[in-house]
Amino acid sequence: MDTVYQSLADRLQLQWAKKQAEGDSSRLLVALAGPPGSGKTTIARRVAKLVSASPNAPSIIVISADGFHFPLTTLRSWPNPAEALARRGAPWTFDGAAIAALARNLRNTDEAIVCPTFDHAIKDPVKDGLIVDRDTQICILEGNYLLSDEEPWKEIADLVDERWLIQVETELARNRVALRHIQAGIEDTMEAAYKRVDTNDMVNGEYVATRSQGRYDLLIASLEES
Repeated sequence: MDTVYQSLADRLQLQWAKKQAEGDSSRLLVALAGPPGSGKTTIARRVAKLVSASPNAPSIIVISADGFHFPLTTLRSWPNPAEALARRGAPWTFDGAAIAALARNLRNTDEAIVCPTFDHAIKDPVKDGLIVDRDTQICILEGNYLLSDEEPWKEIADLVDERWLIQVETELARNRVALRHIQAGIEDTMEAAYKRVDTNDMVNGEYVATRSQGRYDLLIASLEES
């Protein structure tokens, strides 16, 4: 497991060294996508930690697409709020255009950029929760739909240097997400958690697998933490 994380960290450092050798001072951008429960956040954070611990490490940051969820107040204002809340996490419940705009800004400017984050305690995004400093050299963007071939997401794959897609066994993802719903207080029982997973998260996962095909540089098998 650790060797997989290390190989990913080494890959980023090699890519960064290559950009420097070519005189390219722009940020190295990574889009890390995968179905719900595939381990995107874990992989992104572990890889970033390993890169940061290396000698002469480039400055690296992880940006989660979770910060671009539409707020609950927005979902409740839509024509079918019950459906919007039940399907939260589907592509159309994210501000995909804003995520694409972020990737564009990260690509085209070296200025500091403010990004939203997601507070699981309040189950809503936090505006201006994260700052990408001017000296940040590597950005890992992680989210379900970052490699989707549909608008407004499809532009992202062309803006980044590295496209990573995580592949996960269906039952492993299903169990992980159901447990996450319990831990986050989204559902009170495992029965209700699995129902939400089967009617929402697994549907979203199938979308990710279908719409991201052929749009990645690296396919990563999801890792089971011991």
